[in-house]
Amino acid sequence: MDPVSGTPKITKTEQEWREQLSPNEYAVLRQAATEPAWQGEYVDTKAVGVYECRGCGAELFRSDTKFESHCGWPSFYDPTGSDAVILREDRSLGMVRTEVLCASCHGHLGHLFEGEGYGTPTDQRYCINSIALRLEPKDEA
Repeated sequence: MDPVSGTPKITKTEQEWREQLSPNEYAVLRQAATEPAWQGEYVDTKAVGVYECRGCGAELFRSDTKFESHCGWPSFYDPTGSDAVILREDRSLGMVRTEVLCASCHGHLGHLFEGEGYGTPTDQRYCINSIALRLEPKDEA
């Protein structure tokens, strides 16, 4: 169990992660890189479904919390549950931001921004790398 989130923690060696993930997935999820803006597969996706962690399959976000922020990355206003992600201070690149990590495998997902005035219920923008996610579409009946 993860002492911060209380969720099961996936532990793998760096070699195991390298074998499971593509080089670009590894760079983002394990080394906190950022994919180029407007190039991720889910930036403009409007499909209904669940967004899971590409590293471990944990449910992170649902399509009904995704919104158009026009920032170049998929944006969500709320994670699936309070224990789906971990937030931690990120002082890289000479600024203070809030990093968003998968609570299950601690993969880097992106960053959280608040108070930008998007008119979402939480006034938060979880700016997430597409490459850190996998969309499991839901059949619409």
